[in-house]
Amino acid sequence: MIRDITIGQYYQTDSVMHRLDPRVKLLGTLLFIVALFMYKNPAGYIIAIVFLFSVIKLSGVPVKFITRGLKGILMILMITVLINLFLTPGTAIVTLGKVSITYEGVGMAFTMMLRLIMLIMGSSIVTLTTTPNNLTDGLEKGLGFLKVFHVPVGDVAMMMSIALRFIPILMEETDRIMKAQLARGADFESGNLVKKAKSLVPVLVPLFVSAFRRAGDLAMAMEARCYRGGDGRTKMKPLIYKRRDIIAYIILFLFVIVSVWVGRWSVISGFFNDLYLRFLLN
Repeated sequence: MIRDITIGQYYQTDSVMHRLDPRVKLLGTLLFIVALFMYKNPAGYIIAIVFLFSVIKLSGVPVKFITRGLKGILMILMITVLINLFLTPGTAIVTLGKVSITYEGVGMAFTMMLRLIMLIMGSSIVTLTTTPNNLTDGLEKGLGFLKVFHVPVGDVAMMMSIALRFIPILMEETDRIMKAQLARGADFESGNLVKKAKSLVPVLVPLFVSAFRRAGDLAMAMEARCYRGGDGRTKMKPLIYKRRDIIAYIILFLFVIVSVWVGRWSVISGFFNDLYLRFLLN
């Protein structure tokens, strides 16, 4: 389970996505997530799925490596599906006491599950194809307009970058501690939920101690190097837009415009809803 978490990891390879400016990838991820919650019919999701897998293909990251990260949110997916399945009002399919499964609930549960899966996969592309240093520079440049409101953009970007960088480090540390505890006879699998939670105490205590120690070492190293935030600092490799970045922006905005327009078109929405209801009734 620990090794299945891919958020925060960097996949080393040479691809078109790796060479793109981090600002393009950050804005693309934001627009992709916003677009996912604006679709009203399956046509928009079909376009989004084609676009997502095209980006994954261009990234050079194996699809199995990205989908492996979905195991970490399996419980969240199940809870989301069950809540939408049983609590969405509409035409009942099956009634179990006071709880009913409706046609609308089945559609909503599937839609939310698809949204979460695509959201996790799309967000993972940014960290898998961008080094922590480039990600920090991209966040600082992309949020530069907030300096007008006296927001410490450099510090915010650095904190977010450090948080992402700590995710794989803490996962490795957790895996190491769990293996050490298993070698000492610990049992993390048997028993009920309360017993399993109590069995994690020998893991959490040394994990927090290790995390605070690493954070202290990092703070000391930054202070020893006279780090004083982003104001007045220069970049060894400044971010400069290139031709491929402009082309990526054009493709990105075309995708958002077309997918949202098609995904909200009432005629297409009615057509797909009729097909969906016929499929359920049969």
